[in-house]
Parts: sequence; C-alpha cells; structure tokens
Amino acid sequence: MSTAPAPYPIGTPGTPWGEAERAEWLSRQTRHRSYESEVLSVIERLGTRFDVEEYGHLNYGHETYPLMAIRSRDWRDNLPVVLITGGVHGYETSGVHGALQFVDQHAGDYAGRVNLLVAPCVSPWAYERIHRWNAHAVDPNRSFRDDSQAEESAALMRLVAPIRDRALLHLDLHETTDTDESEFRPALAARDGKPFEPGGIPDGFYLVDDSNNPQPEFQQAVIKAVEPITHIAPADDKGEIFGSPVVARGVIEYPIEQLGLCASVTNAPYRTTTEVYPDSPRATPEQCNAAQAAAVCAAIDYALAHR
Repeated sequence: MSTAPAPYPIGTPGTPWGEAERAEWLSRQTRHRSYESEVLSVIERLGTRFDVEEYGHLNYGHETYPLMAIRSRDWRDNLPVVLITGGVHGYETSGVHGALQFVDQHAGDYAGRVNLLVAPCVSPWAYERIHRWNAHAVDPNRSFRDDSQAEESAALMRLVAPIRDRALLHLDLHETTDTDESEFRPALAARDGKPFEPGGIPDGFYLVDDSNNPQPEFQQAVIKAVEPITHIAPADDKGEIFGSPVVARGVIEYPIEQLGLCASVTNAPYRTTTEVYPDSPRATPEQCNAAQAAAVCAAIDYALAHR
C-alpha cells in the first residue's frame, strides 16, 4: 500500500509561504561549491581566446556575484548569432560545465561562421548551493518576463536585448535530476500552498521544443548527435515525459513564452532546452558535459545548413 509523502518541513500544508517561511528556507541553504574557483576561473582562462564581459551582478546579503558572458572575438554584424545559456537552474551542473566545454573545445570551429554569445552560469548563487531557486525562493526559469522577479533573469534579458531579433539559434542547457522529485517539486508545492503530486523522473536525455513554433527535424538532429554519448529518455506508460506527451523520440513541447522560460528570450527560429539525466548509473559527469557540448554543435550545424 502506498503512503502519502511527508509534508515539506517548511510552512503549513495548503498555505502559500510568507516572508517568515521564505526566511526559514533561506536559513537552511548551505554553500557547497565555489562559483569563483569552478566557473569564473575557467571563464578567465577562456578570456585569452574570447571576449569576456560582466553583464550584471547579484547582491545577496554580503555576497556579490558577477554575471559573466563570453563572446566571439571576431564578432561581425553580418554573421548569424547563436546564444548558449547554462546554469539558469544552478544545481544543473552539466548545463554550466557543458557550456564551458563547448566554448573551450568547439567554439573555435565556428569562428567566422557565427557570432557566439554564451552565458554559462546564469544563476551563480544557486550554483554554489546546488539549488533550483535564487535566494528569494524564485525560479529564474519561470521569470523571463518584462516584470521579472528574478534579477538573474532580468540581467540576461538586458544582455540579450540587442540580439533578440537577430539570433538564429538558442540552446538553453539543463538537467533533470532525482532531486527534482525528492526536493524541488515538493518545495515548489509547499511554497505555493498546493498539494504535492508525486511523479517519475525520466531516465535519459530529452529536449523541450516550443509548442508555438515546433521544429521537429531540428530537434531530432540534436537527439541523433547526443545518442552515441548518453541514452535517450523513453516515454512512460502514458506516452509522456514529466506529464507532457512525447511528440517524437526524446522530445516534448512547452509553450515557452507563456511559462517565462529562458528559451523564450530571443525570437530565434531554432530554440531548444536540453535535459541531461546525471543520476543514471549509465552516465558519468564527463558524459553529461560532453552530451551538452555535442548538442550545441549539432544544433549550430543544423541551423547553419537550414537558415
């Protein structure tokens, strides 16, 4: 016989959080890793080959985080623009390090062919705490709106504004983890005063297309490139992944602008959100990073061939 999940340890079931609950949640967050040593140091080294800029900074208490972007050094206005984002959810590690690996190992292959703009760690406070939300218990990846309540999201939107209508491609690099089910979805339900409904975690890599502008051939080109590196998530017994119908192998669709997702920050004809599964016994951190980098390469190759 199944048992109901235990109530989330913060708040009263059925009642949305107020300031006291958010403060209690914040007091429980612990710094586990260093944005400076693991991310900024890599960006600094890449600065010998690429242009690096600070596009904003976060102030959370006594902590300040510079928000950094990497650009092609040979930027030319007549070239198509490719936007790569990672770490919108700070706990999704391969989104950050896969973006950096792409720049280090593959970006040079596209010199003179595209203008690259890469924001590898959109949410550094959450990166250090291995969390989904920012310090205000706000999800940056539901906050890409003109009235954004997340400075991480607002800063990226300001960075991207000049190329919003010029971008050919945007890849937003994410992970789906076991902690989505054990921590982050229960926390979301508690924060919003809603019941938590347990679900399943898809075992493998998948993509999220834009339901208002689907590009099925583009999505499958990315799936094909990633499959030799890590396995593709199958549909569940309802033909779904995370409650959304699987429209093609390894692909679901969301209304990205309606949901305020990062993939909506440009009007690029080619947009996708990658979802790597790092908790599989069949996947190593190295494979997860390589899968993200391969997805970027395949996406750029397809977009250039079909523009």
